[in-house]
Amino acid sequence: MSTAAPTRPAPWTFAAPWGARGYVSDLDGPVHWIEFTPGDSPAGTPIVFVHGLGGSHLNWCLIGPGLVDGRRAVALDLHGFGLTPGTRATATVQRNTGLLDRFVREVTGTPVILAGNSMGGLISIMQASGVPDSVAGLVLIDPALPPPRQVPDRQVGSRFLMYALPGIGELYLRSVQSRQPPQLAVQRVIELCFADPSRIDPAMFTASIALASERQSQGPRAGNEAFLAASRSLMRVVGLRGRYWEMMASIRVPVLLVGGEADRLVPVASMRQAAARNPAWETVILPGVGHTPQLGVPDSVTVTLRDWLRKHF
Repeated sequence: MSTAAPTRPAPWTFAAPWGARGYVSDLDGPVHWIEFTPGDSPAGTPIVFVHGLGGSHLNWCLIGPGLVDGRRAVALDLHGFGLTPGTRATATVQRNTGLLDRFVREVTGTPVILAGNSMGGLISIMQASGVPDSVAGLVLIDPALPPPRQVPDRQVGSRFLMYALPGIGELYLRSVQSRQPPQLAVQRVIELCFADPSRIDPAMFTASIALASERQSQGPRAGNEAFLAASRSLMRVVGLRGRYWEMMASIRVPVLLVGGEADRLVPVASMRQAAARNPAWETVILPGVGHTPQLGVPDSVTVTLRDWLRKHF
């Protein structure tokens, strides 16, 4: 039986505008996470938010406070992202699935409801399939999925091709890092992930820039290596289409799939294909929404998740 991981308050307060408190737990190294729930030991099944490639705990601050009714709601930073250190060896989706498993066993307790976006959705699927006793339900928000048989978005396709090429990916990220201040880096992510970049919450924009500045001050090299390791391992997993479909089909807990119809990174055709292959899943496709609905249309996502939680938990 696992013991509780040693935990201390975190020195950072990027999520404070949304009433979240930060902590660092020792899980063979420091792991940063935030909690939206007041310390009153709620009895409901905890919900654990898992961010995507290049994301962090901040990705969940616009919906986390609205989902704490009777349950704990926490968001962790995976190895190599947010405020959790990572390396080429620790930042793969396989190693981060192992981190998630330790986190839910030693920090929140199991079983949990996992809510994952993009790469975090893939990792949540891997956890639910590989360690089914640890997961009571899944919320998949534009999860990384096998691509459809169609020409990909040109900007997305060319970028991920560069990430995949040894040496080229490293050179590309070094050149981008050297000329891109934090505000521009955040703005470019918003333009890629939002169908309508004007929907970004101003406080979230400010907090994201502050977090990007903090990460940049820690040195870009480790962050670049972690990002490339994560992206390359992600592409390998989604590239094994049959194995990935089998993982999804093995899941026996309630699943809510939420997709943005205007997502450039995970085409809506992929989400419709996942829904068709898994008819027991509940699927909501949001028109005019991009890759991060929890940031683009947080009120709609909160209502959708609340309704699903009331139905199943």
